[in-house]
Amino acid sequence: MKLRKITSLTMFLSFLLLIVTSIVLYVVPEGRVSYWSDWRFMGLTKTLWGDVHINLGVLFLVSGLLHLYYNWKPMVAYMKNKAKQLKIFTPDFNVALALTLIFTVGTLLHIPPMSTILDFSASFKDAGAQKYGEPPYGHAELSSLKMFAQRTGLDLDVIKQQLQKSGMVFDDESSTLLDIARANNCTPKDVYVAMLPPKETTDAETFPDQPFPGIGRMRLEDLCTQYNLDTEKIINGLGAKQIKAEPGQTIKEIAQVKGMEPQTLFEVIHEVVTSL
Repeated sequence: MKLRKITSLTMFLSFLLLIVTSIVLYVVPEGRVSYWSDWRFMGLTKTLWGDVHINLGVLFLVSGLLHLYYNWKPMVAYMKNKAKQLKIFTPDFNVALALTLIFTVGTLLHIPPMSTILDFSASFKDAGAQKYGEPPYGHAELSSLKMFAQRTGLDLDVIKQQLQKSGMVFDDESSTLLDIARANNCTPKDVYVAMLPPKETTDAETFPDQPFPGIGRMRLEDLCTQYNLDTEKIINGLGAKQIKAEPGQTIKEIAQVKGMEPQTLFEVIHEVVTSL
């Protein structure tokens, strides 16, 4: 066995596996959605895929440095001009440097085609959020039943009664949604659905006090229709707060223009609704 060959093959294999983990992490739903729905691919969670990606990256880096060491002479030759003089900024090096800077700066400025790559990834993540559902708030699965009731405004006694009716096994109100999910071989989302009281049929739903899962993807006009609100009045109310909105825009799109999160915009909409 030769260390040089082992180095090259290790770098090659780790690179191939990095491609696989990169593709998975490119399309995986956002962390809050993955943890909420216990998302898995090939039996691995988002966290495990991330762990594998990081360690493969370290392996690739180490083998890459060794590969550079063993191939230092050819690398130096790439940076020599026709007179065999060492020159770092050769035409080839300048093109490579330019491409690297373009992709780096383009990503920071969010301009095409770099922004297109990111937006394409975001579309996969949004589709995942729509398919699996979003938690009421970040890392809700780690909250105890008592804390979850406080954060969501649900009645703790009703939550426990509903879980018992659904056959969910849990110790007490200090149990987290994740603990209950694992004890019942289901997802935190399933536990949340089981604890919700039956909906009462009404002519029009009351506008909620807290943001609900999927609010960012909802169009403003659909939000107004669902809660029997006058879309024009809501738009005018947002305009008075220096927030420009169109009926066909999603809450996320409106929020992004102002550099805020959808949950923050929801609070502003709530203020407008309560002032009508």
